[in-house]
Amino acid sequence: MAQEKTENTKRLRHLLDNPKLIVIAFFASFGGFEYGYQQGVLGQSLVMHRFSDNFPSVVESSSATGWLTSVLQLGGILGSLSAGVLGEIFSRKYTMFFACCWVILGSYLYIGATFHNPKLLYAGRFFTGIGVGTFSGVGPLYNAELSAPQLRGTLVSFYQFATILGIMLSFWVGYGSNYIGGTGEGQSDLAWRLPSIIQGIPAICLAVGIWWLPFSPRWLVKQGRDQQAIQTLSWLRKLPVDDELIQLEYKEIKAECIFERRAFTRSFPKLGDKEKTSVLVREIAQYYNILRTWDNFKRVATAWLVMFFQQWSGIDAIIYYASNVFQSLGLTGGTTALLATGVTGVVFFVSTLPTMLIIDKVGRKPLLYAGSVIMFISMVVAGVIVAKFRHDWAAHSAAGWSAVALIWIYVGGFGATWGPVSWTLVSEIFPLSIRAKGASIGASSNWVNNFAIAFFVPPMLRAWAWGTYIFFAGFLATGIVWVWYCLPETKNTTLEDMDRVFKSRSGQADADLLRSARMEVGLLDLNLEEQVLGSVDKKTQLSETCDEYVKAV
Repeated sequence: MAQEKTENTKRLRHLLDNPKLIVIAFFASFGGFEYGYQQGVLGQSLVMHRFSDNFPSVVESSSATGWLTSVLQLGGILGSLSAGVLGEIFSRKYTMFFACCWVILGSYLYIGATFHNPKLLYAGRFFTGIGVGTFSGVGPLYNAELSAPQLRGTLVSFYQFATILGIMLSFWVGYGSNYIGGTGEGQSDLAWRLPSIIQGIPAICLAVGIWWLPFSPRWLVKQGRDQQAIQTLSWLRKLPVDDELIQLEYKEIKAECIFERRAFTRSFPKLGDKEKTSVLVREIAQYYNILRTWDNFKRVATAWLVMFFQQWSGIDAIIYYASNVFQSLGLTGGTTALLATGVTGVVFFVSTLPTMLIIDKVGRKPLLYAGSVIMFISMVVAGVIVAKFRHDWAAHSAAGWSAVALIWIYVGGFGATWGPVSWTLVSEIFPLSIRAKGASIGASSNWVNNFAIAFFVPPMLRAWAWGTYIFFAGFLATGIVWVWYCLPETKNTTLEDMDRVFKSRSGQADADLLRSARMEVGLLDLNLEEQVLGSVDKKTQLSETCDEYVKAV
């Protein structure tokens, strides 16, 4: 325990001594903020008087509401799948700039919609979806590739933190803007337009500020711009270019790039010579590679199903339609429903933070069990309350508030378990040679199932009422069974151990190939290490940095 506290103190001191890393991670995480903010902003508008008056065809039709919500996910699918290719061709940095442009375009197209003409609402949501989808595919990767090995987890978690912050703030912005011009007939159009205006501001800031941010050193090495990569590492770490730690990190990146090239050639000997000249061919081939063997397919299926059960737990139904849900529970008046929605955002935000500290101690499966049970009980009891009292909420206000409290408990259970755990699993279960592409397929599962949830929930809430809660409870129960029998525990599992839990040899083969690449660049030459370092402390620091980097990649 004392050693753990010491390590945490060292990480914090290192971060505070180099504030530029915080600024970079903060800026790059604006994409996560946009993703979270967009998830919550539409549901706020749907219960506003002026929005309902302007667009009755959207509010009064459950299918139209579903399409307006889910068109964001269609854009997100396109953006997330294209992010990997664009990030390799144009760099992570410029790909984030493209994402900013999509979000800005979508945000301000949305506010151009006019009375009884919602076409620009749909267009705005779609283009915003492309932007936030692109952010989700490239933002965390950019932070990971710029951070020092011992700070990688902390800086990458900025993105998840920003996403949750965006959800919470979107709820409260909606609650506040609902008062512009009053909450009745006199309400201003600015009430529903202001949240979208605010949405574009972080994207504008990032689009301007990104020109002062560095390129990813890893991308520079892959482009053959090795000297620029070394200079970027020197600037990021506040060390001279000839410092042994800068040279070490550069060699680690160089070794990984050699490894990726050889892994590709190993899988596709005939395409190996074309790799440098055809990025598109390489990207398509790598996606095919993760499905061509049973070992790889098993891990891809695991990642896909993790996100499937995460989404069909019903969480995004609550996030997207929280105000409508609370109105259906007897909280009459849009303002009260918006207030309850704002509390939901706070619960989500607060419940997620502790898990970031305990996930590696407790393990993945125990957290998923606990969260699923809490969420299952909350959904079942809420469904029973709705079934019994939904025809007369006025006479049973206590029952309505009990159902609201159960929704808050449900959201807290998700925020503390399925939310962070599922993304952690998707990022760690793949062997190195297919990790980026495998994780992208896991992320695409999030978007595809998110689309289905967004589209089908409005008619479900109207037609099934209490049955909607039982429907999601059924998926939670199924998820518990799947986690128990099919999901391996990956806590403190190394690359080679992943092979053991999945009963394959992909990771071991990758480890051997990576070791060969590291030897080629001199990382495993112990005599050279001793000559360069000249001290036991530096050698220890080098060893720890090597180990941390290998685990991270």
